[in-house]
Amino acid sequence: MQEQANPHDVPRGIEASRKTPAHRTSIKAFENHLMTVKEARDFATHTLRAWGVTARVEDIRLCVSELTTNALAHGTVAGQGFVVQMKAAPGMLRIEVHDSSSCRPELREPEDTDTSGRGLLLITVLSDDWGIEDRQPFGKIVWSVFKLGESPVAFECEPRRGPS
Repeated sequence: MQEQANPHDVPRGIEASRKTPAHRTSIKAFENHLMTVKEARDFATHTLRAWGVTARVEDIRLCVSELTTNALAHGTVAGQGFVVQMKAAPGMLRIEVHDSSSCRPELREPEDTDTSGRGLLLITVLSDDWGIEDRQPFGKIVWSVFKLGESPVAFECEPRRGPS
């Protein structure tokens, strides 16, 4: 079983990376303010470059942006930030956003005139899979998976499809 990150376990502003021959993980905690959406995108870009990932970079960056925006708007409580964790395996990348709210996001069908509500639709279109997991002792993880090559490798926890 893989350890799950907790926003309280990683000091704010601290970035940690672990590299093994086949799998890589990078994690960073973010404060609860609007500039962290850009900071999370920059973290993703830096991590992808460091890992030599060139496929689907813009799709991944946009999904990081949408997931972190959702965490800020709906998933954090006063004084609590969120964590972005990126996990790479041969042919696959998984992005996780850990927040402190147990309230699950819902896939919406916004009207043409609505100014919000399209984030999970974008995640659905841009990623190969996505879903939501409960996090202990509280909160949730919203994740998305991207196939990057011909031989994807499953993660230890098999992904569950997001709500339809």
